[in-house]
Amino acid sequence: MSDTMTEGVIAAWHKKVGDQVKSGDILADVETDKATMELENFENGVLLYIGVDKGASVPVNAIIAIVGKAGEDYKSLLDGDAPTAAEKPAEEEKPAKAEEKAAPAESKAVAAPATPAPVAAATGDDRLKASPLARKIAEEKGIDISKLQGSGDNGRIVKRDIENAPATPAAEAPAFAAVSGEEGYTEVTVSQMRKTIARRLAESKFSAPHFYLTIDINMEAAMAARTEINTVASAKVSFNDMVIKASALALRKHPKVNSSWLGDKIRYNQHVHIGVAMAVEEGLLVPVVRFADNKPLSQIASEVKVYAGKAKEKKLQPSDWEGNTFTISNLGMFGIEEFTAIINPPDACILAVGAIRETPVVKNGQLAVGQMMKVTLSCDHRVVDGASGAEFLQTLKSMLESPVRMLA
Repeated sequence: MSDTMTEGVIAAWHKKVGDQVKSGDILADVETDKATMELENFENGVLLYIGVDKGASVPVNAIIAIVGKAGEDYKSLLDGDAPTAAEKPAEEEKPAKAEEKAAPAESKAVAAPATPAPVAAATGDDRLKASPLARKIAEEKGIDISKLQGSGDNGRIVKRDIENAPATPAAEAPAFAAVSGEEGYTEVTVSQMRKTIARRLAESKFSAPHFYLTIDINMEAAMAARTEINTVASAKVSFNDMVIKASALALRKHPKVNSSWLGDKIRYNQHVHIGVAMAVEEGLLVPVVRFADNKPLSQIASEVKVYAGKAKEKKLQPSDWEGNTFTISNLGMFGIEEFTAIINPPDACILAVGAIRETPVVKNGQLAVGQMMKVTLSCDHRVVDGASGAEFLQTLKSMLESPVRMLA
């Protein structure tokens, strides 16, 4: 029943000894190494013998049951005189009809066994007989089993018939014009920045058990607020600046997310330092906006702009990127709607921010266009549980959907 199966377990018997059975009846359920499958009967008669109890395992090709005529002697099959299912040759020819009629006792004729030969797969009722494994292999190889002759009992198609079937001729491949080209590649020595990124993120990914929480935020109110803020702010405020501010305030309310795993202890930070991931030519830098919860949006915007300039000019100092307690990575400006980020050690969480997109929403019972943004929180499960992460996202969502909360 499976190409890797060596034994099976009888999960259930659907018939008992003495029951009349016909071709197509399900005798039992068999647990293979891949699934529980139905064992189909292919003979009409009486279930004379059950050799394996429910729940017992049995090797492939062992006798588990015998079907025959009522009162028929089947014990020779169990004494080892008869071949098992795997060894049994193709079905012997049955005596001619004339020989089956009653004859004088002194001259009863017994038909001699004929040379074993393949028998057509279809029976008188046009029902195709094939083992489940044979059907599976035939389907995988694209072989039409209705065109095969079975060598199993009563013409049943078995695995060897599929394996010996002539290969289906492949369709002629279309002719393509010859195209010439020159292979080539460029190798670049890995920079120290890239080595550090690789080492730190690999350590994070394979040591911290990540899980992810995603939430949709309606940014319509945030868009309107940003427009008003930028009419009076000393520095142009971006949506990312608003996410930084809202995240910092949410972290103040949910200190479990503003934490670090230190091996034998967990550090819950009382200050909020937001790391802002910035892409540079050689990789990724994460300068830190310190005490972001206490800074106005215009100051956050100014600092981020300065950090971005220093990052591009490779002028960031270690003091600029050390001390983060939480990190934000934003790919919305590239049109990425949703992604998951790897936690930036020693943080316990990182927030991945996607693009704002127009999406149909229901507002006051009416269908309207909403400005939606997906954010995904990656959490270190050693420190943060699902409920804690979800509560943080709910607070973040409420602040961005009602920006006046950031001023309270």
